[in-house]
Amino acid sequence: MSDKAELHYNGNVYQLPIVEGTQNEKALDISRLRGESGLITLDKGFKNTGSTESAITFLNGEEGVLKYRGYSIEDLADKSSFVEVSYLLIYGELPTTEQLESFKEEITNHTLVHEDVRSILDGFPSKSHPMGVLSSLVSSLTAFYPKSLDPNRSASEVNGTIIRLLAKLPTLAAWSYKNRMRQPVIYPNNSLDYCSNFLRMMFALPTEEYQINSVVAKALDKLLILHADHEQNCSASTVRIVGSSHASLYTSVSAGIAALWGPLHGGANQAVIEMLENIRRDGGDVEKYVARAKDKSDSFRLMGFGHRVYKNFDPRATIIKKAADDVLKELGVDDPVLDIAKKLEVIALNDEYFVARGLYPNVDFYSGIIYRALGIPTDMFTVMFAIGRLPGWIAQWKEMRENNEPIGRPRQVYTGNTSRDYVTIDKR
Repeated sequence: MSDKAELHYNGNVYQLPIVEGTQNEKALDISRLRGESGLITLDKGFKNTGSTESAITFLNGEEGVLKYRGYSIEDLADKSSFVEVSYLLIYGELPTTEQLESFKEEITNHTLVHEDVRSILDGFPSKSHPMGVLSSLVSSLTAFYPKSLDPNRSASEVNGTIIRLLAKLPTLAAWSYKNRMRQPVIYPNNSLDYCSNFLRMMFALPTEEYQINSVVAKALDKLLILHADHEQNCSASTVRIVGSSHASLYTSVSAGIAALWGPLHGGANQAVIEMLENIRRDGGDVEKYVARAKDKSDSFRLMGFGHRVYKNFDPRATIIKKAADDVLKELGVDDPVLDIAKKLEVIALNDEYFVARGLYPNVDFYSGIIYRALGIPTDMFTVMFAIGRLPGWIAQWKEMRENNEPIGRPRQVYTGNTSRDYVTIDKR
């Protein structure tokens, strides 16, 4: 097979090299096309355009494959912890025992945030969306650590920024929840592991002791692993393109949080619960809504079923389904909304209409169920997503900077007016 493709245009022939990845993915290299031919490509939403070469995450939607640094998501979810997977994504290798313990200790030592952050938090109304609060607080870290603005600082200083962000984001996320609930903030407890510490900061009150539920902490840890990275999605691409201007890691991740906030990206699990609530308010007739979902003339869509990338099944959903079952059994939750979810799950897994079209319950469906069972408000769901996605964002930013990638600068095809004569305001 030729290692080049040819483009014939205006009597000229242009050679387009074929780039092949380690998983046999092939791409046309058009980096010289504009310079040689004057042409650019038009690909709305970049659905067919590779913006970079990356060694972090491999995703094959047709076969339901997801790997971090070459390790299957199934193995990592079964055998690793979220902190260990974070190390893998950011530094490229699974840590040794010594490396993991050192990594945990570094994170633990930086969980506390500057007390002035509380002053910023106090300025937000209680009705503020937690994602807006979180994005603002993460961006504010640049003010507390101004050296992070220096693109030429040492590797150890960059790593310090990475550690601080990993350590402080759960604190900031929990505090955004406390602001939402108008409860006193809870400071980190460095004797606890990553997920247990976060759960305590979320749900503890100063008036009583908070007991960590190990089943819940384990389920959350697994869920964070499944959300840790997902190739060049909207928020990861945002982090890379903002970082390509040599913006700080804090600023870049803040931009990623804003991108994740959109309902077409990180808001899917929230949409699941809102859909279930609507079904409950309408009498809870699941069959009625299944029929509506099958009716092409009906605008209703079942949220949390199928996936735009995974065409046959979402490998993350298979893993998290068990965790969801464990949480529901452990907590013994009596919730009509979750009862509706269980009925929909059974139908989607057995009804020929859904099976034939690949409309299986996805990771958003099960994560929504878990968060609902834990008593987390729906507008906090995306914040939970952000905690999980953080190591992926950091890894994407770090890779982009280490590879000295150029500033992101997409082109366009202009479709506006051509030259127009200026008309003074008295004659318009």
